[in-house]
Amino acid sequence: MQKSNFAFLQNSTIPQGSKTKMYSLLLALIYIAFISLGLPDSLLGSAWPTMHYDLEVPVSYMGIISMVISGGTIASSLLSDKLTRKLGTRIVTVVSVILTAAALFGFSFATEFWMLIVFAVPYGLGAGAVDAALNNYVALHYKARHMSWLHCFWGVGTIVSPFIMSFALTNSTWNDGYRIVGYIQLGISVLLLAALPVWKVNKKTEVAPQRHFGLSGALKIRGVPFLLIGFFAYCALESTAMNWASTYFAEVKGISAEQAAQFASFFYIGITAGRFLSGFISDRVGDRRMIIAGTIVLACGIILLFIPGPSALSFTGFIVTGLGCAPIYPCIIHSTPANFGAENSGSVIGIQMAAAYIGSTFVPPLFGLLGRLLGFNILPVYLIIFAALMITMTELTFRTAAKARERENTSDRT
Repeated sequence: MQKSNFAFLQNSTIPQGSKTKMYSLLLALIYIAFISLGLPDSLLGSAWPTMHYDLEVPVSYMGIISMVISGGTIASSLLSDKLTRKLGTRIVTVVSVILTAAALFGFSFATEFWMLIVFAVPYGLGAGAVDAALNNYVALHYKARHMSWLHCFWGVGTIVSPFIMSFALTNSTWNDGYRIVGYIQLGISVLLLAALPVWKVNKKTEVAPQRHFGLSGALKIRGVPFLLIGFFAYCALESTAMNWASTYFAEVKGISAEQAAQFASFFYIGITAGRFLSGFISDRVGDRRMIIAGTIVLACGIILLFIPGPSALSFTGFIVTGLGCAPIYPCIIHSTPANFGAENSGSVIGIQMAAAYIGSTFVPPLFGLLGRLLGFNILPVYLIIFAALMITMTELTFRTAAKARERENTSDRT
């Protein structure tokens, strides 16, 4: 079971008042780090309509860049546990943010498509390692409400960066948009670097013995295969809704591209607002119930998409779907140490994040292919299939993990 946030501070030689201040400062730094995770995520999509003209490449080439970034994130997610053991969460976080900042500056100076491909490598490597390391750190050290609010701050980053890019496109070029976000990332990395000693407030739990194993070892732990499939399904659903909501409004509901983009943005807003609100109740309700409740809400949102009618109905459907999605991602991650043991969480969460990136990378393009063949009105069917797969697998995860703990407790008593 997770210990109280302050339990491991009381044995430290740091004065109690200083401990509390350091604890609060560290939490603030982690919130800032989560904003840095979100800032780059929505830049490419918001800038690409202009970028591909300037670079004289087809619009479909965005998929190539996305695949390179995703390849880097998958690789660094799988390596994150090993890196965190060797360097510590604080060093992995700082180096990852610096890598991402360097990649953004690289994008800002790019004049040829191949240059984007080159800088997409550190872009992805930086994103995957810090994502897995920070999520594991928060799952081990903080309560469920902070996981929800931290992912809300990730949403703030994804909402802010398109506005920055829009400002740059209006007043200069897309290169300056990347440059501005690069400076923000650089500022965050300097702040994290200067605050390295603050991470010592949780040092005792960070050096607690943990097991390291690869994918084959993880798959042998009861419940982990269900967890990976469930997390893959959730991220596939979320990314498909994010990437194709605008096209759905334009192609199925027949509204203008500009208005479709505005409507689609409310899915992000639904997720961000939902994570802020769910933070107030997640500790009392618990991870498992929050996931079930979120699934019920997002299913209601998807059902609204099935109903023929005005675009306002579908608009409401996407907001409700976003609200339902809100608690699922943070609660699945936060429940990992409780389900599989704190000693296994580093390795399991690293593999979890790799499964997440596979779902968010490959499933949305598959929908694009099916949409062109069968029509984009199949989006609600596509989403409900992955929602059903997600809740089935996560429930099997919780039940299998609970049975495994019961067997361990029984064997310990005997």
